[in-house]
Amino acid sequence: MAKLQLAVVTAEGESYSGEVDMVVAPGGLGEFTVLPSHARMISTLAPGVLRFNEGSDSVSLALSGGFLEVSDNRVTVLADAAERDDAIDLERAEAALARAQERVAGTTADLDLERVMNSLRRAQVRVNLGRRRRGAGAV
Repeated sequence: MAKLQLAVVTAEGESYSGEVDMVVAPGGLGEFTVLPSHARMISTLAPGVLRFNEGSDSVSLALSGGFLEVSDNRVTVLADAAERDDAIDLERAEAALARAQERVAGTTADLDLERVMNSLRRAQVRVNLGRRRRGAGAV
């Protein structure tokens, strides 16, 4: 069966590179799946979870937004930030979420609401993924 070559790149460098069976991405207009032989495309990415299958393993990365390009069975993700679910410090993520919620609640006219809401969405993605990982590990 054909595979996809996936590369996830952030400002810090390459977060992931390898062959995968499929990629599920948080597109700007909703979640979508990329399978081998997918048509060429470019999409914005919203804060969310990038999931892919690497053999029998399912891997999840928390993304804070970016872009995705598909071309010739290659998927390139240019992300603002990408963090594997097993690398999320849940307590730190929950503290960031609480700070973001406080900023939203205390929003004044001189505060950039869009920036604050993006921060809130990124924090919520990390907390949800961290909790899901912790819950799966406890089973």
